[in-house]
Amino acid sequence: MPTEILMPALSPTMEEGTLAKWLVKEGDTVSSGDLLAEIETDKATMEFEAVDEGVIGKILVAEGSEGVKVNTPIAVLLEDGESADDITDSPAKPAAAVEPPAEAAPTAASGGDAPSAPAPAAPQSSDGTRIFASPLARRIAAQKGLDLAAIKGSGPHGRIVKADVEGASAAPTTKAAPAAAAPASAPAAAAAPAGPSADAVIKMYADRETEEIKLDGMRKTIAARLTEAKQTIPHFYLRRDIHLDSLLKFRGELNAQLASRNVKLSVNDFIIKACALALQAVPDANAVWAGDRMLKLKPSDVAVAVAIDGGLFTPVLRDADQKSLSALSTEMKDLATRARDRKLAPHEYQGGSFAISNLGMFGIDNFDAVINPPHGSILAVGAGVKKPVVGKDGELTVATVMSVTLSVDHRVIDGALGAEFLKAIAENIENPMLMLA
Repeated sequence: MPTEILMPALSPTMEEGTLAKWLVKEGDTVSSGDLLAEIETDKATMEFEAVDEGVIGKILVAEGSEGVKVNTPIAVLLEDGESADDITDSPAKPAAAVEPPAEAAPTAASGGDAPSAPAPAAPQSSDGTRIFASPLARRIAAQKGLDLAAIKGSGPHGRIVKADVEGASAAPTTKAAPAAAAPASAPAAAAAPAGPSADAVIKMYADRETEEIKLDGMRKTIAARLTEAKQTIPHFYLRRDIHLDSLLKFRGELNAQLASRNVKLSVNDFIIKACALALQAVPDANAVWAGDRMLKLKPSDVAVAVAIDGGLFTPVLRDADQKSLSALSTEMKDLATRARDRKLAPHEYQGGSFAISNLGMFGIDNFDAVINPPHGSILAVGAGVKKPVVGKDGELTVATVMSVTLSVDHRVIDGALGAEFLKAIAENIENPMLMLA
């Protein structure tokens, strides 16, 4: 029976996506690894590869279709000896159409093979972990009495496909031990007021000229995550001014020397480096909230907010404390460019313990940023502005001052620790030469 190609989960949190573009058409012959389509997730547009070889017999979901749920059949693949006449109006849906685990890679392919009869439930190994196999592979394994735990998969990320089980020798199937009963869940908390309904808001402005703007996946995700962040994270805020004159002078000198290499350092590059080093100097602040515990990180993985049309990304600069200013500058420019083109892979914008949001280039003096869970803190950076200040000698002078605010998750970082962390950031920025030591 023809095989269904399913809507893939291209990131650990993806529940639905937009089928932006088909890269094949009905009648095309494809092989494992060939590109089938471009899929838009809530964060990026990514390419989707074929798992098996065959002929595209029918496309079930048209280009531009939005809100396509993960594991929904999007096309039908014909194998040797099959034709379009074998396609029924309602192709059998794989029984184990479930979302892949959190460790699924961004280019993971769909569950290619569809069985002609219901496939056995997703198998588990002796330690209770799930074994990833296509529905057809599971059905053939059951028919041949094969233990999937003993078969090495050749599909994407070790997934067991039809060819793996067809070439395996029959052996008694090991039955997984029944899973322990889950404990009864605690009573659900009372739902918070959701605010006026869409219909109520529309009626409120019925006599005014309006334009209804449909939310795309990114905007829906931003709305959900920031609502969650403000409702569940106990924020507190630490503010201070940082003098920039030494940094600006040092930056000018470095840029003059780096001009021949086409490298131009920004103030933000210095801020990234300063924060990365501060995370090493105050390691207890280099932590995230993990539900019922904290995770303390050893590397300085710094996320930096990048504004794009309709939303933002926070690409992560890994091991930022170990990289030179010029390396950080080059990497940040590349990440920002690909973020604006929505070409980042999930592993490039997920992770980190801390983030930077800089609105100084827009003339914003200061603001409070919302923590991006599970991060422990985020630094909001304002513009460098010339202000009258009292110098060390007690005389009034003029200095370039930048206002910053550290938003802190009180579950992860207490007040004194947050103050120590922010002090370390400020000292690095005000003494930029120390960052090269």
